[in-house]
Amino acid sequence: MLSRLLLSLLLACATPVVAQASALEVSVKRVDVDDAHVFDVAASGTVQAAPAAVWKVLTAYERMPQFVPDMQSAKVLSRNGSEVIVEQFGVARFLFLSRDIHLVVRINETPMSAIDIGLVSGDMKLYHCRWELTPMPETGGTRISYSGRLVPKFYVPGMLGASVVRSDVQRMLSAVFGYLDAPSPATPAAPAAPAAP
Repeated sequence: MLSRLLLSLLLACATPVVAQASALEVSVKRVDVDDAHVFDVAASGTVQAAPAAVWKVLTAYERMPQFVPDMQSAKVLSRNGSEVIVEQFGVARFLFLSRDIHLVVRINETPMSAIDIGLVSGDMKLYHCRWELTPMPETGGTRISYSGRLVPKFYVPGMLGASVVRSDVQRMLSAVFGYLDAPSPATPAAPAAPAAP
């Protein structure tokens, strides 16, 4: 789905995340702005990972296809200080339909606290999102807040659009949170040792 790829930036996890999913708070509203149907997204939740580990994962843009559902590839085109240009390919799914999605986004990093993502070009009329990280000193974990405004160039069902986007945001964030709370989230799991003969 659109948001799996897009939110995905920033921000496919193989580990079930039932506990994390119940801790997520996700809200999606469709509002009309200048004859456009804008999806306003707000979501938040907590992970056990420390802010430094969360930051490392969320800014490893080329590795995101490893754990973001329906993101097929991500490539850093340029980096200039805190500004990064990233090209992404993925699949957007609505009910029984799917379509390929291509985006080039500009990312502005505020180290250890926020990631702002804006559209350069691609299959969206409007795309802006923001990740915010808040340390949780009492647990050593991190509170993650995600907000975004989306207007796709392709048709999204009006009556069902907000609920479809919400479902996909929940799925995407559950995958991200599950990846963050897995052992050593910044390092791919080591292959299993072969069985003894």
